[in-house]
Amino acid sequence: MPNYDFIITTDRCLMTNHHHKEFLGFLGTGPAIGIPEKVWKWLACPKVKVDEYGRPIEAPYGMRKIEAKLIDEGFNAAIIDPDYIGKYTPTAKALLFSHHDYFAFGPPSSTWWGITKKEPVNYKSFQELINRPEITEGKKHGMKILVGGPSTWQWLWREDMIEKLGVNTLVDGEGEKVIVKLAQMILDGEELPKYIYVSGDDVPSIEDIPDIKGGSVNGLIEIMRGCARSCRFCSVTLRPTRYYPLDKIERELQVNVKAGIKHGVIHSDDVLFYGAVGILPKPEPLIKLHQLVKKYYKTIAWSHASLAAIRYSEEKYGLVSKLMEIVYQDGNQNYLGVEVGIETGSVRLAKEIMPAKSAPYKPENYPETVEEAFKIMHENHIIPAGTMIVGLPEETEDDVYRTIELVDNLRPYRSILVPMFFVPMGYFKNKDWFTRVKLNDAHIELYKKVFWHDVYWAEDIINKFYMKGPLYYPVKLTLKLFLSIAKRKMKQVEAMLESKLRQ
Repeated sequence: MPNYDFIITTDRCLMTNHHHKEFLGFLGTGPAIGIPEKVWKWLACPKVKVDEYGRPIEAPYGMRKIEAKLIDEGFNAAIIDPDYIGKYTPTAKALLFSHHDYFAFGPPSSTWWGITKKEPVNYKSFQELINRPEITEGKKHGMKILVGGPSTWQWLWREDMIEKLGVNTLVDGEGEKVIVKLAQMILDGEELPKYIYVSGDDVPSIEDIPDIKGGSVNGLIEIMRGCARSCRFCSVTLRPTRYYPLDKIERELQVNVKAGIKHGVIHSDDVLFYGAVGILPKPEPLIKLHQLVKKYYKTIAWSHASLAAIRYSEEKYGLVSKLMEIVYQDGNQNYLGVEVGIETGSVRLAKEIMPAKSAPYKPENYPETVEEAFKIMHENHIIPAGTMIVGLPEETEDDVYRTIELVDNLRPYRSILVPMFFVPMGYFKNKDWFTRVKLNDAHIELYKKVFWHDVYWAEDIINKFYMKGPLYYPVKLTLKLFLSIAKRKMKQVEAMLESKLRQ
C-alpha cells in the first residue's frame, strides 16, 4: 500500500456521484423528511467506487485540482475516500479537507434547518467524519490539518471547531498557488499560518491551474473562472475572469473518459459567458465548446447560467436553440439541466443588489427577462433549478409579493424553484441565527406557491425525463414516494393554517 504525505478528503455528502444525477445532491442539504435517514442518504449520497487503496474513481473537481497541483510539484498526495483515511493517518504529514458547506450555514442547508429545526444531513455527515478517532490519532503523530474549499469562511464563525479539531491552517479562496507553499512548509517543519485569504490579485493564472489527474464527480469540467455581473451578494465577482482554452478542456475530458465517465457537467458561474465580450455571449466559442464536449460525453448538463444571458443569446443569435441541437442530435439525451439564479421578482430589489444581473436589459425589466428566459428554456427542454433569496436586509413585504407574482407567472414552464434564506455572514457571531428565523405571512405564501409549483413539475420531470432505464427504478420509486409523502404533509400544514385563521 502506498504512503501518502498529503491525503485529501471530505465527507460522504460530497464524496459521491448522487447516482450520476448531480441535482439529487440538493437532498443532502436537508434533513431526512418522511423516509428513514439511511434511505435519504442512499438517495442523496451513495458510496462511490474506490480502488484497492481507497482512492475514489470519481472525486469532487476542486479537490482534483489541489491533488493535481501537489502531484505536479513533486509532492506525494492523493484523494482518499473518507472510509479509508484510517489507513493513512498514522503516517500522513497532512490531512486536507474541502467542502461546499462545512457547517450547513450556506443556502440551501440553512433554509432547510431554519424551516424544519432539524440538522441537515450534510452537517451531520461532516461532524461524523471529523469526530473519527483516526484523525485524533493522526494529530498525535504530528499530522497537520488544512481546511479549504468554497465554505472555508464558515470556520471563522466556529472557532470552537477550529480548536476542537486542531486545524492548523484555513485557506480561503482559490488554492492552487497557496497549497504548494504550505506543503513545503509542512515538510520543512515550519510553523504554518492560521489563516490565508486569497484575494482577487493573488488568484492563480490559467498557467497555474493544473489538469486533473483522476475522474471528477459526474464528469464535471471547469471551463472558466470568475463572473462580470458584480452582484452584491456573490463572492465570485471578486475574482478575475479566466477562460480555459479548448485544448485544456479536452485534456480533462480525456481524463474522465479514461476513468469510465460518459456523462458530464460543464461548469462555470455562467456557462454562456465562455468566450464572451464583457457580459455579451458570443456564438463561436460556445458552439465549439459544446461540439468538443459532446465528442466525449453522451449527455451533458450546465452547472449555472444567467437568465439575462439565456434571453440575450437566443434573441440575438438563436444561440440556445443552436446549442441544444448539438446537445440532442446524437439521441443520447432529450433534456439539459442547469441551475439559474432568479434571486427576486422585485424590480426595486433587483436594482438595489444586482443592477448588472439583468444586463444588457434594464433592471426595470428584470421580471420580464426571467419569464422570457424560462420560456426559452422550456421550449428547448432545458430544466432549470431556479434559486431565490429570501430575507435580504433590504427586503420588504411588497418585495416578497412581487416574487410570489413571478412564481405564478413561471407556472407554465418546466422547472424546480428553490427559495433560500439570505446568509448574513457577519451575523454568525450568533451562529444559530437560522434556527430562530421567523417567516412572515408573505414568506409562508411564497413557500406554499413554490412547493406546489415544484411538486407539479417534479412529477412531470421524473415521468418524462429523469431516471430512464431499469437501473434507476429503485431511485425513481423512492423519489415518487417522497413526493407523495411531501404532498400529504403539505395538505396537513395548509389545513392547520386555515384552521388557525378561522379561529
